[in-house]
Amino acid sequence: MKFYKIISVILHPIVVPTIGVILYFLLVPNYLGSNQKLILLSLVFVTTYLIPLLILILFKKIKLVKSFNANSIKERKIPIAIMIVLFYLLGNTLFKIANLDDLGFLFYATCVALVLVYFLFFFNLKTSIHLTSMGITTGFFMVLGAKYSHPFPTTIIITIVLAGMVANARLHLKAHTPLEVYLGYFVGFLSPFATYYFL
Repeated sequence: MKFYKIISVILHPIVVPTIGVILYFLLVPNYLGSNQKLILLSLVFVTTYLIPLLILILFKKIKLVKSFNANSIKERKIPIAIMIVLFYLLGNTLFKIANLDDLGFLFYATCVALVLVYFLFFFNLKTSIHLTSMGITTGFFMVLGAKYSHPFPTTIIITIVLAGMVANARLHLKAHTPLEVYLGYFVGFLSPFATYYFL
């Protein structure tokens, strides 16, 4: 069980965006200097990791959530709504800056995925956000591969394998049902394709 918890923490949804941006800098040619990359990475880290973490700590303190996992649909609604706003603002900021539109697209796609996750709450479905984030990562690099005619087969295979490990962990920890795990991954996976089509 400890192994599954470690996997869930290392590939937590608020960690994956920062990992995705690091992978983007490593794999996709760009004209950004080291300082610009560091500033951008810091912005992403603060917006997608630090702020959500502080919000969860606050919500736990005022008893809006019982644990940092926000296990119930009721507990997830407000944090997810806040994340939708944060990702939209980040996507909107980056999309308008030259050479950063790809990352803007990534956060727009994440925003779309979270809107779908929120919509599914009304059907009493607690979609796995862990798998949603993994699906987004896979879909994002597939879209970039098609856009630049330079596929990233190794990256895509690794993200799929990691998604399988995360799915296995979430099921063993009884955090989700198989349906919620599969649904989370496909919502995340399809969001970059849908977002790219409309952008």
